[in-house]
Amino acid sequence: MTVTEPPPSKAADARAAAKAFVATLDPRPAATTLQDLLLLVSELVTNAIRHAGAVTALAFGADADTLYVQVADPSPDRPQQRTPDLRGGTGGFGWPLVLRLSKKTDIRDHPPQGKVILVAMAR
Repeated sequence: MTVTEPPPSKAADARAAAKAFVATLDPRPAATTLQDLLLLVSELVTNAIRHAGAVTALAFGADADTLYVQVADPSPDRPQQRTPDLRGGTGGFGWPLVLRLSKKTDIRDHPPQGKVILVAMAR
């Protein structure tokens, strides 16, 4: 199952879309899995807006064992690992969190420019 959503302009819209998607699943994932999905989606969308200026596509999918999220943005630049700023000035926590919550992460070019980040997490 794959559901494509309108591109969100803020993380709250992406979380709402993720909740709506999960509500269609049978069986539904555990509450902790939903919380992890919401955090993952929030980080991906926030990073796309902050570092690329926008989200150009958002999609969700699922099979018996896995939940899938795709977030596209207009920047070809790949996410960068950086030292987290413990003083709260420049972040650095989002991408490591995405990698920790996912069981697989893939970044692909999204012509004519930009990229799509594909994330799989345990259902």
